[in-house]
Amino acid sequence: MPSTFRGAGPVGLSPDRGAPVGDAVPYVDRSVRLPSLLTPAARKGVRQRMLLFRQASLDRIAALTEASPADLQRFRREIRESELPDTLLNRGAGMAFTRELPQGALLYLLVRAARPRVVVETGVRPGYSTTWILAALQANGEGLLTSLGPGPTAGRPNGVHDVTVGQFVPPGLRSRWTLALGNTEERLREILASAREVDLFFYDNGPSVARARFELHAAWEVLSDRGILLAHHIEANAAWRDFCQLQGVPPQTLDPGPPPMGALGVRLQDGRIAKGPG
Repeated sequence: MPSTFRGAGPVGLSPDRGAPVGDAVPYVDRSVRLPSLLTPAARKGVRQRMLLFRQASLDRIAALTEASPADLQRFRREIRESELPDTLLNRGAGMAFTRELPQGALLYLLVRAARPRVVVETGVRPGYSTTWILAALQANGEGLLTSLGPGPTAGRPNGVHDVTVGQFVPPGLRSRWTLALGNTEERLREILASAREVDLFFYDNGPSVARARFELHAAWEVLSDRGILLAHHIEANAAWRDFCQLQGVPPQTLDPGPPPMGALGVRLQDGRIAKGPG
């Protein structure tokens, strides 16, 4: 794991000063320090939860990426030996994110194994998933991430409302990141048109069934021949189930959660191309 996580202490964030509206990575204001709200015991428990993995989820990553067990073990060791979990805790990733903590590290494993060059995620808020994706891209030495936000907070713990967009992302990981503000369908169309071909798309944009259907279909159209489509909170509505059925497969799950996360590769495990009418 690269050493950029080392020494990354808590900082406060405010809107980027002088950056173009809609494409601003938050400005780092080191005069503001985030309070530490976790006891040492709670901090240890949260950190351990970040690094929990279900074997079925590891098997699914291997099927999607053809990564070997040795590769996945090496990537897991990178996480354990890095300071990224502590950096996230320092930046506010505490109890409000307990349910979703293990899935960030799963994203790291997936990105390390798949080595995507172009990644798009939607619904970014504090940047928990964003940070894991960026860390994996940096470890790969290639790839760029565009995040569309801010994401909705409806139905999420109160602590999520209290963080700044991008707060969790340390400065050392931002060189591969574009934060696109203005969470609209038109804005996403612009991002996908500019990217042309996407290797990994992560839908994390709330429970609206209409928005989920739009994003899944729009992303699927621009995925590369090795592309992977991810969707968070697939239990929230029927969009993921219906989309998978259109591709001729049952609903595909990366991790059962809660909350469950779905994953569908353009190239299925048996070598068939999943892209069909959709």
